[in-house]
Amino acid sequence: MRLALAQLDVEPTDVTENVDRAVAAVDRASDRGADLVVLPELFTVGYFAFDSYARSAESLDGPTLTRLAEAARDHEVGIVAGSIVEDLATTDGGPAEEGLANTSVFLDRAGDRRAVYRKRHLFGYDSAESDLLVAGESLPTVDFDGFTVATTTCYDLRFPELYRRLVDDGTTLVCVPSAWPYPRVEHWRLLPRVRAVENLLYVGAANGVGTFEDASLCGRSTVYDPWGTTLASSDDDPTLVVTDCDPAEIARVREEFPALRDREL
Repeated sequence: MRLALAQLDVEPTDVTENVDRAVAAVDRASDRGADLVVLPELFTVGYFAFDSYARSAESLDGPTLTRLAEAARDHEVGIVAGSIVEDLATTDGGPAEEGLANTSVFLDRAGDRRAVYRKRHLFGYDSAESDLLVAGESLPTVDFDGFTVATTTCYDLRFPELYRRLVDDGTTLVCVPSAWPYPRVEHWRLLPRVRAVENLLYVGAANGVGTFEDASLCGRSTVYDPWGTTLASSDDDPTLVVTDCDPAEIARVREEFPALRDREL
């Protein structure tokens, strides 16, 4: 499977321009043979544009995901629709409570919604996210091109128990839409790699770039294999990070180095 991470330049509050960039990135990724395209966290409005969350919120049937579903169908690619600000009150069959959520959606090659992940761990340090949003509860997975794919979001990387749960559910690839800022670059280099190593799976960490009033995103989107080896990465410019991932490699690595069998719970 060919995985593409779309490292987008996110303009604060300019939803239309940001979605245009996301669709264009899917187009380019398709031209490079991508099977699955991962977009960054809150690529629609920008993570640090807290004052714009409410007015940019959409339903799962709103214009952003509708456009991306069309792109998935047109190119016959899967898309992890990084995340949007979801208005829970407008989502049929969603959580009983109302409010806003940081929501990623997995769209298959037909543009059909296969999984909805609402960020579990909301950032509170020097951030309004935990005050403005409702945390999710479910950890869905999707079977796609030989992988069992899960999504986690940015700050989730700091909570290894979440990834152990995903391993127990059979996950072999975790996509991590993110809006990771400077100066915590070394954390961004470390944590996705550690999650790959300790769980013996692939991790595709898709970050944004761009400058907000009080923060700049550090880019450096990267795909790690089950050994923690970097398969493809970037700097802090807008780009596509594209590489091939082999689902059979998971079984080979776990057979050669069966650390997961030795877990003492």
